[in-house]
Amino acid sequence: MDAAALIDTLHETHRLDRAQWLFLLSAHTPEDRARLAALARRTAQAHFGNRVYVRGLIEFTNHCRQNCRYCGIRRDNRALTRYRLTPEEILACCDQGSALGFRTFVLQGGEDAGFSDSLLCRTVERIKARFPGCAVTLSAGEREHSVYRSFFDAGADRYLLRHETADAAQYRVLHPPELSLAHRMDCLRQLKEIGFQVGAGFLVGAPGQTDETLAENLLFLQEFQPHMVGIGPFLPHHETPFATEPPGSTEQTLFLLSCIRLMLPQVLLPATTALGTAAAGGREHGILAGANVVMPNLSPVAVRKQYMLYDNKLSSGGESAQGLNQLRSQLDAIGYKIDWGRGDSPLVQSANR
Repeated sequence: MDAAALIDTLHETHRLDRAQWLFLLSAHTPEDRARLAALARRTAQAHFGNRVYVRGLIEFTNHCRQNCRYCGIRRDNRALTRYRLTPEEILACCDQGSALGFRTFVLQGGEDAGFSDSLLCRTVERIKARFPGCAVTLSAGEREHSVYRSFFDAGADRYLLRHETADAAQYRVLHPPELSLAHRMDCLRQLKEIGFQVGAGFLVGAPGQTDETLAENLLFLQEFQPHMVGIGPFLPHHETPFATEPPGSTEQTLFLLSCIRLMLPQVLLPATTALGTAAAGGREHGILAGANVVMPNLSPVAVRKQYMLYDNKLSSGGESAQGLNQLRSQLDAIGYKIDWGRGDSPLVQSANR
């Protein structure tokens, strides 16, 4: 078995078996990584040109009933000042974003019983009524099938739900006992069946991760065929049980972005804030490794430091909606331009509902 030959196979067939993934993960060289990134970049350009979609990120609540061991807004973080935006504040963020040119709004928050499912539905309806051509993405954790259906009926187009890891043993390391990988996977399948453009994804370098668990993640994505994949390096937060764990590797994250681009050529693949936080120029390196989405922060400036999923999370400069000129300059420097379209998945025949 040869890593260079496996890269060719992945490029041509968009899939590898378990043994092949394990070999590629463990045996690739710096030259293999460079070639993989070049192929991933060309693949992304073949489908999307040199355009990068922008999404306006609105972190609408940092209340969360869950207690995931890696997350800075976990229930047991008593040092955190909690906040919850009102629908009017969310709409004001959308007003600002629309004026700047955004046509996708991403509402991300913890699993917050204080922001009810019905209130979230009404908020989505108000956004869609005010901005009829926009897309709304939700990222609000695990819900019942009927609730997901109500979000979709209210007009939400996309739903992001990282699976975090496709390995059950590692899932138990990362999460409290009341959460299960089986339920998370059921939620993802339900979202896809309902008709959402669905995003999955995992943490790179999280505690308990091995080449075997990474292979499980890639095999899951290969079979599930999500519309979006969000991956980023694990970054510790000082108020979590993983405070002293080492961060995930930027280099490995870029390698995996390229693998995912070749495996899922038309996937919407963000260069995440975590990647930009982990390394100077991380976002640009992510785009050069095959990513084609960035999500500048539209949240009110006063609350951004309270949505701290990990230490030192970026929310200003090119990572903020107010830093679009900086973002343009950063993209120009690597030969890319902002795409202000909705940026629907090419796999969806009629996305503008």
